[in-house]
Amino acid sequence: MARILIIDDEPAMVEVISTLCRDLGHQVFPFNSAARALEALAESMPQVVVADIKMQNVSGFDVLRACQELNPRPAVIMVTGYASVENAVEAMKLGAYDYVTKPFKIDELQLTIQRALDFQCAVRENVYLKKELKERYKFENIIGSSARMQQVYNLIAKVADTDSTILIQGESGTGKELVARALHFNSRRQHHPFVAINCSALPENLLESELFGHKKGAFTGAVQDKMGLFEEAQNGTIFLDEINSMAQTLQTKLLRVLQERVIRRVGDTKSIPISVRVLAASNESLHDKILTGSFREDLYYRLAVIPIEIPPLRERLEDIPLLAQHFLHKISVQNGSPLPKIEPDALEALSNYPWPGNVRELENAVERACALCEDAVIRVDDLPAQVSGQPENPAAVDGGKLPVGQTLDSFVRDLERRFIEETIRSNDGSRDRAAKMLGISMATLYRKLAN
Repeated sequence: MARILIIDDEPAMVEVISTLCRDLGHQVFPFNSAARALEALAESMPQVVVADIKMQNVSGFDVLRACQELNPRPAVIMVTGYASVENAVEAMKLGAYDYVTKPFKIDELQLTIQRALDFQCAVRENVYLKKELKERYKFENIIGSSARMQQVYNLIAKVADTDSTILIQGESGTGKELVARALHFNSRRQHHPFVAINCSALPENLLESELFGHKKGAFTGAVQDKMGLFEEAQNGTIFLDEINSMAQTLQTKLLRVLQERVIRRVGDTKSIPISVRVLAASNESLHDKILTGSFREDLYYRLAVIPIEIPPLRERLEDIPLLAQHFLHKISVQNGSPLPKIEPDALEALSNYPWPGNVRELENAVERACALCEDAVIRVDDLPAQVSGQPENPAAVDGGKLPVGQTLDSFVRDLERRFIEETIRSNDGSRDRAAKMLGISMATLYRKLAN
């Protein structure tokens, strides 16, 4: 049910529109006096206003201006005679949603009102999503109170609202993309696209087409023109993850983009100007790659106008209690379940483990413990074996001896889970890469880990 305010100085017209809206299940605020309707606007807070454009004393334009001062703004539908269509079109240019002409068909007005309500719903959802994204990527969500992380916070806060190119460096799983998104959603470009791509995920020729786009016929399979990610990110931010894996020929083309701020689609002769902020990330030392000749030094200095170094988790173990609590809260909200507690010895085990997979591995371990724990209390036994320092199952295979006292299904499940967890560890804590290596879906991987 929506709130709809109706204004027309013809009582019969107000009655017709009011009856229609009530039949559709909406709450109606009918007015024959535009002046009285304007007084009631703020209190009734309608989602849709249907107003005649020509009324005595107060016009539809006055109503439109009053509606635009409300927050949230209602969608305004103008009702007009054929002789006043030009005025209705002018009102739309000034912000009205649509207009209908007298005499109108009932189904025409009904459809226009429904479209206006759908539009309002989409606007509210868009506003909510933008707020949620900004909330999600606030600096405070990059968790850590250690001195190393405080330095990172201070640097991010200083450079977020600039257009400087930034190189984010850190091991896999340290949260480089989270930093990139925080930089974008706290900048003046926040209302424009954030486009991310992993440069190691595609072979060179496909990556070039993905970044810069291509013209129809540029290569086999190019059946139509394709916009590249730099164009998609226009006025926003592009995040080039694992830039360290980019081939040297592409490095040269990227250098030209950073220098000249234009891109050229594959197979095209025309350059396209771009206004895009570039953020890049590397999980390897680019200095070392420069020394081996696999990364261009001039490109490095173009990317690292402002370098941000994310410390590995083993160098800020004092942040683990904060991080663990953050992940527990996140999982609790997602699942709609009570907030689990961590026993002191379990927290000590988390704090003593070196976390080769960094924050991502810690999040996976906390998520796993939440799925396995009883009574919403995480104990040492709920943690992965490599973290707790205990055998995952007392009946696990040891020295070639087969376990006894458990069913075959239970044994297979335990062995399967241990194999999956070892695969995740070998992929620096990345469940996505582990699932691909195992040839299973993410859903299957999560299900088997929870068994």
